[in-house]
Amino acid sequence: MNAPTLTFDFTGQSVIVTGAARGIGLELGRFFRNAGATTYLVDRDAEEVKARADEIGATGLAADVGSTEDVTGVVDQVVRETGRLDVVVNNAGILRDSVVWKMTDDDWDAVLNTHLGGTFRFTRAATPHFRSRGYGRVVNVTSYTGLHGNTGQANYAAAKAGIIGFTKTTAKELARFGVTVNAISPNAATRMIASIPDDKKAEIAAGIPIGRFAEPREMTGAVGFLASAEAGYVTGTVLPVDGGLSM
Repeated sequence: MNAPTLTFDFTGQSVIVTGAARGIGLELGRFFRNAGATTYLVDRDAEEVKARADEIGATGLAADVGSTEDVTGVVDQVVRETGRLDVVVNNAGILRDSVVWKMTDDDWDAVLNTHLGGTFRFTRAATPHFRSRGYGRVVNVTSYTGLHGNTGQANYAAAKAGIIGFTKTTAKELARFGVTVNAISPNAATRMIASIPDDKKAEIAAGIPIGRFAEPREMTGAVGFLASAEAGYVTGTVLPVDGGLSM
């Protein structure tokens, strides 16, 4: 018996996905493009994001989510070229792992500015367009670590916890304008966990009820729903997509 397939239609919509040159971001970009959206992949790796965008029929834009000028430029370009903006997926992130007594100011600032600062900047830039139309969807990517912490990742945990608070606050602020703000909390096998030793990864996987890390493409169903018109009564939610790890 074949498993049921989730289908979403984003035809006519304009979607921005950040951190989209690889991993979860690239799979989300592919998903939205296949679902009919005019899709913009955003990443600071100019060569990579443009190559990947060409492969899937999207537009690749080089931008630093830590730069207000870059972020505003991306949003303005999307609205100028398509006449609208419907969905923003804030996925951009980096790692600068270290125990707290060895962590530098640069390590701290870079991670907070990318994860949390990027989420803030893109949401802020998109909000005037959403408000003027009375419609918009923001989906943020947080993490299990944002709720439970992880040794050597004080900066990452703080950033992801901040995204949870930011998601809930902006959901309250924007609900009256027809704009929803939600987040997913994934546990996927991407380059973000590539530095973890294999024995440690096996130990972590053994603690996941489903028994493995997710593949990046397994995030698309959750994000697709939260980004859809059908999810208009869902806001301020942090949806775990972690194989039961957070139970």
